[in-house]
Amino acid sequence: MSHDWEAAKEAVKTGVIAYPTEAVFGLGCDPSNEVAIQRLLSLKQRPAEKGVILIAADYSQLLPYVDDTAIPQDKRFSVLSHWPGPVTLILPARKTTSRLLTGGRDTIAVRVSAHEAVRELCRELGHALVSTSANLTGEEPARTAEEVTQQFGDKVSWVMDAPTGGAKNPTRIIDPFSNKVLRDDA
Repeated sequence: MSHDWEAAKEAVKTGVIAYPTEAVFGLGCDPSNEVAIQRLLSLKQRPAEKGVILIAADYSQLLPYVDDTAIPQDKRFSVLSHWPGPVTLILPARKTTSRLLTGGRDTIAVRVSAHEAVRELCRELGHALVSTSANLTGEEPARTAEEVTQQFGDKVSWVMDAPTGGAKNPTRIIDPFSNKVLRDDA
């Protein structure tokens, strides 16, 4: 399946795009663009205090947002061994990371996905993406490109028409330092 990567690159500069993740479609934007993040939060009707997840093709795409130096050497393997995979980790955020991404916390939720469609998208764009489920707050998340279009119409600048990873539930969110599960996928 071929995708119009140029259209995706153009759309993500200022707008909101949609793409398949492990279980549902995600809404995303460039995490370095405050205007786009605001646009996404208002489109989804999501309070900024909740923060958002960043999704990436590899760990290096998360380094502009994660304070890698705050991950103790003796914890690095156990932290990073979760990826690529359907696990979102709560890691220390850089001081420069937008409060819109962190929800005002000193941590950020990040994932290196194993779902090839979103990995390919992040590789083509050359950066991580904000990732929040494609639905209005309180509604069921979209599981197909068609459902995204039905819910959001032309408010989403580009939709990647590819299947999700088939998981039934959103990814687990864990704090890898305490191993506390903050959201389970069961």
